[in-house]
Amino acid sequence: MAPTFSNPIKIIFFSMLLLITINLANSQPNRSTLVFYMQDVGKGPKATVSPVIGIKDKVWSYNTFGTIFVVDDPIRLSASPTSTQIGSAQGVITVTSQDGANVNIVLSIVFNNAQYSGSTLEIQGTSRQRENLRELSVVGGTGRFRFAKGFIVFETISYDGSNNQSVIRLTITLETP
Repeated sequence: MAPTFSNPIKIIFFSMLLLITINLANSQPNRSTLVFYMQDVGKGPKATVSPVIGIKDKVWSYNTFGTIFVVDDPIRLSASPTSTQIGSAQGVITVTSQDGANVNIVLSIVFNNAQYSGSTLEIQGTSRQRENLRELSVVGGTGRFRFAKGFIVFETISYDGSNNQSVIRLTITLETP
């Protein structure tokens, strides 16, 4: 014969279950999409990305396994280099595949504009750099983006190989509590 529970225990159990259900229903995340543009300069006195270390006796490049870059790219409202800067993308890029096709990115988008000043978004993941659209994870944030999660799509809008400059559209889809 199955054990029976007294009425007070049943009432407490069902009350707790009801509260949990209500809390889950009321805690739907807010979803938003932000679009910004990253200006990346790899050569010259105003370079915003630079190799800092690599494998001895190999050329340090985006195609060479083991090369590590530091990044401090401006983030702007449009693709124009004179557009309003709202922050910087700061972090580390490491060429992690033997054939140079993939890089691992750990990047903080640090905002300095009025709307998001002091806030950050934390980006991490493998970027398949030979593809035009590269999707990485948003793993967190601070300030206005506290507890954020989501994904970011990097899309190369333009690339000038002669001076190693590119403009990359960042389409960020976020969920925040």
